[in-house]
Amino acid sequence: MNITRNRRFLLTTGKIVVVLLTLYFLYLAIFTAPDTLLTWRRILQSARQSDYTFMLILSALLIPANWGLEAWKWQVLGQKLERISYLRAFRSVMVGLTLGFITPNRLGDYAGRLLELKSKERLEGIGAVFMGRFCQLVATVLVGSLGLLYFAVLLYWENYPAICLSVFFLLLVLNAAMLLLLFNARAMVALVAAVGPLRRFTKYLAIMGRYTFGEMNRVLVLSLLRYFVFLLQFVLLLILFEVRLNPVEYISGVSTAFFLKSVVPSVSLLSDLGVRELSAMYVFGLLGQERLQVLSASLSLWLLNIVVPSAVGLLFVVRLKLNRRGGGA
Repeated sequence: MNITRNRRFLLTTGKIVVVLLTLYFLYLAIFTAPDTLLTWRRILQSARQSDYTFMLILSALLIPANWGLEAWKWQVLGQKLERISYLRAFRSVMVGLTLGFITPNRLGDYAGRLLELKSKERLEGIGAVFMGRFCQLVATVLVGSLGLLYFAVLLYWENYPAICLSVFFLLLVLNAAMLLLLFNARAMVALVAAVGPLRRFTKYLAIMGRYTFGEMNRVLVLSLLRYFVFLLQFVLLLILFEVRLNPVEYISGVSTAFFLKSVVPSVSLLSDLGVRELSAMYVFGLLGQERLQVLSASLSLWLLNIVVPSAVGLLFVVRLKLNRRGGGA
């Protein structure tokens, strides 16, 4: 009885802390964070004055598709531990999103998803969460590599063909290596087991080696679909903020910005806020676009896909219950 009471107390305390921290960081991000450069009021004002306001609405309508695909991915990956309904997978993703919002590199995403599992071996789900994130990274690298090649050919091929060819082969090797690891995750588990200090984590990652080629192929397709939803949202917002390019430049610019944001390490408590903005401003600056407009689009993308869903996720955090029983759907 005392154990149950203590568990409920800790859970309630944890909920309160998460809610307060999330609201605090939301306040910082929207109203006071110096790296946002533009206030939320000015961003909304610019959007209202645009002739393309409907682009913001279209981008917002894609939010459920973005996180719905992520929930589908988690449902596929989580099935190795226990049977998970789509609604429970979606709830897990929302809880993870909210917890990830207030932790560096979204580490809280792991805790959020594991807390929703009913299996006694829920810690083995760490490997499942990692595979989902790694698969999304693979999608980002695959498409982003094409964007980087576009910029290499556009800007440097004439004067530096040897360097461009080197970049091409480097990207080819990187993509091949990541796909090899994705479809042969046992190699990653073996690598962790071979490193002494990391060996104790092997049991939490062992699930990675149990996924079949078909399952990982399915998750990769879902990751690519989610990637293109995200890309479309960014393009819509760039149009809203009067960034005028042709379709190839839009896709190459956005995919390259996503690539740079993914490979640059970040310890930001605001979900990589700042890294993405700098990447986007640099890439689109190469295409002769104004930094302020690109920054507005990038911040709006972050607000739509991270801030708004994180606030909604608070509802799921408040209703969160710890369950030690095995199985269940």
